[in-house]
Amino acid sequence: MSKGRIFLVGFGPGAEAHMTQRAREAIAASDVVIGYATYIKLVTPLLSGKRVIRKGMTEEIDRCVEAHAHAREGRTVALISSGDIGIYGMAGPTYEVLLQAGWHPDSDIEVEVVPGATALSACAALVGAPLTHDFCAISLSDLLTPWPVIARRLEAAARADFVVALYNPKSGRRTGQIVEAQRILLRHRAPDTPVAVVKSAYRPKQSIQATRLADMADCEIGMLSTVLIGNRSTYRQAGLMITPRGYANKYDGITGALKSGERAGRSLSMGLDGWPACVRAYLSAMPSSSLSATAQAFDVSIGEVLSAIGGASATDPAGGYVAAGARPGTEIAVLEAARRWGRLRLAMHHESGIAGELQCAGDDLYTSGEQMELVTAQLRMHIDLTRIHRIWFARCGEQRRSVYGVDAAGAGVFTLSLDADDQDIDPQAAQRFDQDWRTLTHPTEMELLAHG
Repeated sequence: MSKGRIFLVGFGPGAEAHMTQRAREAIAASDVVIGYATYIKLVTPLLSGKRVIRKGMTEEIDRCVEAHAHAREGRTVALISSGDIGIYGMAGPTYEVLLQAGWHPDSDIEVEVVPGATALSACAALVGAPLTHDFCAISLSDLLTPWPVIARRLEAAARADFVVALYNPKSGRRTGQIVEAQRILLRHRAPDTPVAVVKSAYRPKQSIQATRLADMADCEIGMLSTVLIGNRSTYRQAGLMITPRGYANKYDGITGALKSGERAGRSLSMGLDGWPACVRAYLSAMPSSSLSATAQAFDVSIGEVLSAIGGASATDPAGGYVAAGARPGTEIAVLEAARRWGRLRLAMHHESGIAGELQCAGDDLYTSGEQMELVTAQLRMHIDLTRIHRIWFARCGEQRRSVYGVDAAGAGVFTLSLDADDQDIDPQAAQRFDQDWRTLTHPTEMELLAHG
């Protein structure tokens, strides 16, 4: 018996002109072609003399099992899908079925994935260039993925300013998901953010709706639609939806001269190596800015701002701020030391966005195993120390001294500050704080300068 073969074929948006030569070759070489009925219809001219197996919308696993069965009998099978078969397509389920049946790449069935133009790239080509910068694809179908997972992905993509392509946005029974996606996106994007709704790209019933985020859910949307949502930079002009690549960050008017401080072929001044200096320059120019306001201005975590301050030098200061990270393993020691600092102000931060602040005495703090406790006559609070990835000492001038506990992502968990009395910090408390700073950190250049 001859060796079986499975071609997993993505044939693009549907028009033969957009099908790759390899996709045509794979279908031509196959004895059996399996696919959703609509996909079979799109490639009918290529199916003469072949056994054709049509399956329904919810029979994806049946297609995989059927392909495996025919390949086991020595046939060459083309399992076809529009777009790219590896993107929301049949490649993944097919491999899962094969592996579950004991198949491996060196077995008697050869498998080849034939890529095709994706739905999102086909739709983007029809409306301009909305995917020129970072983008992501999210399916709104909750048939196999829990909605809370989808919602978290939407939230993360919206906050991170990705251009978003929504697959499976709406069906006859699933009508609320697109509305909820719109609500999540509007928390981070302007109502007039450009949106394109493209149905049946490059097929006879193709339609394109240009709209804005505030009106997106009111559009005619179905399972054959892909929704493209711009980021904060995306604009619409001359009927085109454009997301800038970013040349205007480096060149005047894109084609003009390099902007001051930039170099051709090198990272931006706000690149990986340069952005901490921008944070320090911001703090020098805005001495009244708090660390939380600075983090918001740069859209980074408080831990990243503290790290930028920790990299300050005599020639590159951070305004009046100085910071140094506590040595790994000294977190409990820092909190035990804080018991000697007298009157304190404790700010608590939660990942939900809730924050609280209260006054306490240093000896109201206790560490117990993996918890820090604040115990007073009126109050008992707990902080989970397993969330603390690093503790930072920070100082601004003579009247602001604090330690920050941040998690692995750099988000603030708590802040302990020396409490000022009539704008003055107790000199003995400040002295003890500075002594513990020197004992528990790797001193930075600016910290050494600050303490002589």
